Amino acid sequence: MARGLENVGKLQKRLRALRSRKAEKLLEGALHAGADMIASEAKHSITRNSTSGQVGGKHQHVRSLPGQAPNNEFGDLAGGIEVNPGGPLEYVVTAEAAHSVPLEFGSSKMAARPFFRPARDKKKREARKLWEDTVKRILNGAAG
Repeated sequence: MARGLENVGKLQKRLRALRSRKAEKLLEGALHAGADMIASEAKHSITRNSTSGQVGGKHQHVRSLPGQAPNNEFGDLAGGIEVNPGGPLEYVVTAEAAHSVPLEFGSSKMAARPFFRPARDKKKREARKLWEDTVKRILNGAAG
């Protein structure tokens, strides 16, 4: 067989591997892990400077500064960050607490205290690298 045809055969085999069930599982795992990285970073940004608690029998909470992630108060904001499948090869990170959107984007009464977008931006490169490495592993035979 001519060298060019041999390489075409290898390419076809690699492309078929990308469509295999094993490849799909590997890619789903990478996507889920990337989404988890972002969710974990968002939760960490909220709880990292937690300054709430009881002082003299009274609940005390120190608000974060505008532009900084909100400080944890009751735990519902960080606890409401979830990762769920959104479809084939798709994971969605959501913030379910009712005050997630006003904190993230601000409101007429409060400056934004973003936690979600900064987490995405901080972990985007790492998540993308995980995805690329997984594709490379599949193309090199991990799903064959």
